[in-house]
Amino acid sequence: MKVAIGQDSHRFEPEGSGKKLVLGGITIDGCPGLEGNSDADVVLHALTNAVSGITCVNILGEVADRMCRKGITDSRAYLREALRHMKKEARILHVSISIEALRPKLSPHIERMRTSLAGLLDIEPGSIGITATTGEGLTEFGKGNGIFCTVILTADVPAK
Repeated sequence: MKVAIGQDSHRFEPEGSGKKLVLGGITIDGCPGLEGNSDADVVLHALTNAVSGITCVNILGEVADRMCRKGITDSRAYLREALRHMKKEARILHVSISIEALRPKLSPHIERMRTSLAGLLDIEPGSIGITATTGEGLTEFGKGNGIFCTVILTADVPAK
């Protein structure tokens, strides 16, 4: 077994930028999108980083930047690229996601995010836990200036 952690954070685009907010592969209305070359989906970026922690192949950075230059800005593509490096026999067992943000209110969107992520990871939604907090407003994320996400991933990986 292997356990890995991933994290990501982005500031919100200025109000009226027109960029959609994407979290966990779903679009959430009523809030500006996040700054970044891609869709800036902090949940998928943190998850991609956690998969990279299992495979030891970094995707976010040089690989994702190259994909962005080719016009691939959907973070689901980065996650798929990270998963491509997992051994065929490897199996994701559980994903725990913690999101810090003042806005938007995330509880109405958690089930849709779990369903989206389960499809991307080919696991049951019951193997994906998502929690959200404002962090009592102590950070920029809790003050409403962006979103921060931490992911812990557990995988069954065959021995070499």
